[in-house]
Amino acid sequence: MRPYARLGLLVVAAIVGGCATALDESETAAKTAAALKASFRPAGQAGLDRLEQDETQRACSLAAGKAPPKDVAAMIEQTNLATIRYPADGKLLGDWKNGERIAQEGRGKQFSDDPKGPVGANCYACHQLSKGELSFGTIGPSLYQYGKLRGNSVDVQRYTFGKIYNSEAFTACTNMPRFGHKGILSEQQIKDVAALLLDPASPVNQ
Repeated sequence: MRPYARLGLLVVAAIVGGCATALDESETAAKTAAALKASFRPAGQAGLDRLEQDETQRACSLAAGKAPPKDVAAMIEQTNLATIRYPADGKLLGDWKNGERIAQEGRGKQFSDDPKGPVGANCYACHQLSKGELSFGTIGPSLYQYGKLRGNSVDVQRYTFGKIYNSEAFTACTNMPRFGHKGILSEQQIKDVAALLLDPASPVNQ
């Protein structure tokens, strides 16, 4: 059975196991989705397909902001781990200077953005990365001195690349976008952001 199929069964089991309460929540979720579809119209590169949840998103929606059951969390992580595509050339780090530009860039993927224009990760919206940054978000943990604290081993590089590519593979129902899995960032961009976090010369590690 395919991973997403197994995850789908767990989601269904979670609904059935919760009896009336879960069913009521599922019905509410369906009505909410219908209202969203009725309220939005496609514009530019933003289509209605963005309102369609995959199994991971549905499972996390059912968790309603709480940690999902352990078996569901394990399946979410297993399913998403299988989607990570590591670079064929074996090189996991790029240019940290480009990574800094990507981390600072918030444009891309909105209906008003040029599809051919730059797409950024907008990392500073959720994380502290460098000592010199005056404004940063706190939704995610501080990444200041990320590489200095963890080292630069191949295992750390693989984890860092994978976490950026698909964060759900390591923490089920995280708020972090699945940058590679959802096609937000290219492989090279992910390498560059990973370098920003790990290169000793990066401002992150000063």
